[in-house]
Amino acid sequence: MGKKSTLSFLPLRGMVLFPNNGAHIDIGRDKSVAALEECLAHGRQIMLSVQKDVEVEDPKREDVYEIGTVCQVQHVTKLNNGIMRAQIEGLYRARILDFRDDGLFIEVDVEEIEEDKTDTKEIQALIRACISKFEDWVKLSHKIPPEVMIAVNVAMDDGGILCNVVTNHLNCKYQDKQEILGIVDLKSRLEALYKLLLQEVEIMELENKIVFDVNKQMNKIQKEYYLREQIKAINKELGEDDEIAEAIEEYRQKMKEHTYPEYVTEALEKELKRLERTNPASPEMGVIQNYIEWVLDLPWDIENQETIDVKEAQKTLDKHHYGLTKVKERIIEYLSIKALSPDIKAPIVCLVGPPGVGKTSIATSIAQALKRKFVRASLGGVRDEAEIRGHRRTYVGAMPGRIIEGIKNAGSKDPLFLLDEVDKMASDYRGDPVSALLEVLDPEQNSTFSDHYIGLAFDLSKVMWIITANDLGNIPRPLRDRMEIIMLPSYTEVEKMHIAKEHLLDKVKKANGLKKSQVNMSDEVISKIIEDYTREAGVRELERQLSKACRKAAYKIVTEKKKSVRITKKNITDFLGKAKYTETKAEKENQVGLCTGLAWTEVGGVILPVEVAVLKGKGNLLLTGQLGDVMKESGRAALTCIRARSEKLKIDEKFYEENDIHVHFPEGAVPKDGPSAGITMTTAIVSALTGKKVRADVAMTGEITLRGKVLPIGGLKEKSLAAYREGIYTVIMPKANERDLDEIAPEVKAKMKFIPVETIDEVLKVALVD
Repeated sequence: MGKKSTLSFLPLRGMVLFPNNGAHIDIGRDKSVAALEECLAHGRQIMLSVQKDVEVEDPKREDVYEIGTVCQVQHVTKLNNGIMRAQIEGLYRARILDFRDDGLFIEVDVEEIEEDKTDTKEIQALIRACISKFEDWVKLSHKIPPEVMIAVNVAMDDGGILCNVVTNHLNCKYQDKQEILGIVDLKSRLEALYKLLLQEVEIMELENKIVFDVNKQMNKIQKEYYLREQIKAINKELGEDDEIAEAIEEYRQKMKEHTYPEYVTEALEKELKRLERTNPASPEMGVIQNYIEWVLDLPWDIENQETIDVKEAQKTLDKHHYGLTKVKERIIEYLSIKALSPDIKAPIVCLVGPPGVGKTSIATSIAQALKRKFVRASLGGVRDEAEIRGHRRTYVGAMPGRIIEGIKNAGSKDPLFLLDEVDKMASDYRGDPVSALLEVLDPEQNSTFSDHYIGLAFDLSKVMWIITANDLGNIPRPLRDRMEIIMLPSYTEVEKMHIAKEHLLDKVKKANGLKKSQVNMSDEVISKIIEDYTREAGVRELERQLSKACRKAAYKIVTEKKKSVRITKKNITDFLGKAKYTETKAEKENQVGLCTGLAWTEVGGVILPVEVAVLKGKGNLLLTGQLGDVMKESGRAALTCIRARSEKLKIDEKFYEENDIHVHFPEGAVPKDGPSAGITMTTAIVSALTGKKVRADVAMTGEITLRGKVLPIGGLKEKSLAAYREGIYTVIMPKANERDLDEIAPEVKAKMKFIPVETIDEVLKVALVD
């Protein structure tokens, strides 16, 4: 047991004083001042203990901690404001036994807590650990004077003194300090001190890191500000500061005037900051400005305020185009559905047909009918993927692709976009532009289309796409899957007559400076121009011939002082020269080994004469006329079919061993391929072998099998028109193609005879003259 004493008591607020440590305390409460005076009168020793709650003004026994420190008062000074400042020194720890408050000051009976003098290896290890950790804390704090470390090192042999000195200097909570002061057992006290040091070192490291990061950030900001001010000063001297500032202000003003998605605004702000930091003399300046202007000019949220009037749209389409029923029906259907459901996705329509049938021009009329902006991009010959997706900004001279460029030119995110000649694109080492179109035309993907140059997702789902092509076979299947195919067939002579009268004639008169009344042209003259001066699927050549006639008429009006010119069947040669197509390519007389076939090409239907000659030889089959692999295989299949039924056809079984058979397609410079000339070659070969003549007034189309079956073909309408133009009015066709007869114009069907067949025997029965 330690010694007992009766001492005056001084309660402390938020401060714990340890033995072996001194401090200056300011005393202001009346009871505390009286206790200090009592202490000075009797031995200068006083008991100090910290209050549990600093807010309590008149503490009782339960308001202070039981264990405190007995101190020696060394010096007292009175301050001007009535407060007394005492310099004290901690002597030893003591426990309060009795607490008496007589109203003047507080007096306590205390018992000294004797220091634990245990000295074991474990104690020594804890002492060294605490000293090491305290050294770490001192290095981090930079606030502890050197003499403290001297005192700590002196206390290496006394764990109690070490705890007192170290804990007293820590900047921790007073509750943590009081906890250590109150532990009697030395080992437990050293363990508590080590834990507290660990905690304080960790806090100090974090504090230093925060301070370092803040200072670094502040230094960076100050440095950037300083450099920016320098750049401004340099720019001002060069006279460029105002120009850059004006440009940036203009961009920011544009951002306020228009609506942009959040991710676009963030990207623009980032680029504007880069622009502010960039030297005007740097080439990067122009690149950044160009990019910002592109992003600002794109219609991110601008749409046409279209008013849907289905009847008015129908009138517009009928006014500008004759025929094209299927296309018009599809557009009117789309408008009707959009009137019911405004959020419906726009269709992707692919118009396939020969040149000159109005694929491109009807797209303009559709845009007018829909009251949408119209954009056109010709893809003929495009072989670089960047033409569609744009170049990455890392390349010199990078620009967006044609899609984004078209959207910008339209000024709205829902224009009618025409992609012309999509079948004429190519692929090479620079990429595959056809594959790049897959994302553009896929309704599930194009809502987030990303151009390489812009680098931000743009919504293309509101765009109405019109695609045109001459040959469907040249469009890859994955691309075809995303489009609605509408075939535009060749025009009949009746349709050409209507188009010429209702559209072309007035157009060419105006183009050549003529009034409607200055050139007169009857229906018979127009019909003669169609028959004798044009031979095409579309109407481009017809327009050129009418324009040529109008030019000649304008010359006569000017030179001969005429008020008007009349073009008749008699004087038409004065305007257009001699007729180009006075005779057809079809033969007029029945001949052996000559048969007329029908073919479909990019420019419409054509007749395809086949000549066969049988010569003495060794059984060779010669196929000439620049034929493709498919057509060559049809020739071999035709020969095998004939050999298989040679007995039925009354042909020598060994004809193929003793003869060479030469099959030739005239116009050898024109490539030919396809599967529909099988029955034509078979008929011509049979005619040459048997000596029977083939009817000149019959044309045919169909594929042949080794068993003599006739397989269906495509393009029956175009092929029948070709026969009709050439004056052949009987067509042999596969029976499976009877369903296609409804597509043929009534005026053509009324004049022609279609003979459906299933086998080669039926073909030969009709085609050969018995």
